[in-house]
Amino acid sequence: MPTYHVWTVGCQMNKSDSERLTAGLEVMGLEACEAPEHADVVVLNTCVVRQAAEDTATGMLGKLKPAKVAHPERVIAVMGCMVGPKHDDLKRRFPQVDVWARPQQFELVLRAVGERFDRDAEGCLSNLVPVSPHVTSLLPIVHGCDKFCTFCIIPYRRGRETSRTVKDVVRETALLAERGVKEVTLLGQNVDSYGHDLRPRQDLADLLEAVQRVEGIERIRFLTSHPNDMSTRIIQAVRDLPKVCENVNLPFQAGDDKVLADMRRGYTRGQYLDKVAEVRETIPGVTLTTDLIVGFPGESAQEFEHSLELLEGVRFDKVHAAMYSERPGTVASRKMPDDVPMAEKKRRLAAVNELQEDAQARLNSKYVGQDCAVLIDGMSKGRRQGRTRGDKLVYINPDLPGQDFAARSSCRDPEVGETVLVNITRASPWSLEGAVTECEGASGPSATDRAKAPVA
Repeated sequence: MPTYHVWTVGCQMNKSDSERLTAGLEVMGLEACEAPEHADVVVLNTCVVRQAAEDTATGMLGKLKPAKVAHPERVIAVMGCMVGPKHDDLKRRFPQVDVWARPQQFELVLRAVGERFDRDAEGCLSNLVPVSPHVTSLLPIVHGCDKFCTFCIIPYRRGRETSRTVKDVVRETALLAERGVKEVTLLGQNVDSYGHDLRPRQDLADLLEAVQRVEGIERIRFLTSHPNDMSTRIIQAVRDLPKVCENVNLPFQAGDDKVLADMRRGYTRGQYLDKVAEVRETIPGVTLTTDLIVGFPGESAQEFEHSLELLEGVRFDKVHAAMYSERPGTVASRKMPDDVPMAEKKRRLAAVNELQEDAQARLNSKYVGQDCAVLIDGMSKGRRQGRTRGDKLVYINPDLPGQDFAARSSCRDPEVGETVLVNITRASPWSLEGAVTECEGASGPSATDRAKAPVA
């Protein structure tokens, strides 16, 4: 039986794409192989948002070259954001690659595999849904991006925004639920713009209401949001729909108006803070996460301080911070010199991380003594783990071996996919720990998530 290995770096959309490609390969009768250098088919799903991600992908291609030379019948494919509309240069640099596919061009990979191993690819192209999904699953609802921020390569690699129909998303959600999924995360590069291209026009709130009705799904999340497209209607849907989690990802990218204008983000610092205030006033107990770039071209020390001031004022539950990395083909790469020294970028990133670690420690400490509903989603170093509705990572009974669970709790040992009530006993900046006080099985949010536990 031919074997495959799918190697993935980058965002949640890439992870979702890899899951769908894997589903197609398995339907074609291929078997997973842990070692890419031994697999008959190797697919690299790439990211170029940061230079480090691109370097990692090119490094992996270098490692695969000897395996391809030794066994030329192997199929090596590269997909994802590394592959632009024109990739002749990539073909010259990496002759060991058989297939180059842009994001979501699954058919190019699957047909090449089908031709090489005499397998039918056509039958699986219309139904690329994970065969054995995790209890929490990623579900893309809108592809591409129309924002064209000056630092971002995504619109040039993933194209303009295209929304899937509500019917199609609901159908896939129901299929995932039949296969054991309890939580879905609706994905888009700019998820709040979902539906603007559909006729009749619909929006993310309409989709959330439709997915809410799917039996078996207990929790719904969505990301990534843009401040300009997070409407009052969407915010109210998070508040009003029982299955939608009170967790909002709202990138601000910079805390200074000049830098925001250079980035072409389309809002000011004040407008962003107004949106944060609306979210917090509308959704009780909401947790907020954000994205931040430090060292953008031309960003002065004082302008960076404005970002720190915003972080300190808002106190996000999580911050994804990164140093600016020039991306060839973007507006910033063409018109804005990368003039902030690397040492200064590292200093700024360290300052953000230090401030945020303190903020998260303070926020998480407030959960000690509270009961929180936790969806068990796996194991880590022998400990059960899960997440709250607010996306807080929780380790269950972390200090004692798992086999003693029954002696410490009136509840049976919870299984992956169950929602349990956990009393939080310890907090760190990055996670919570606690003991199960009640098991309800897969009873849904009305019984456990919202009725018995505060949002965390």
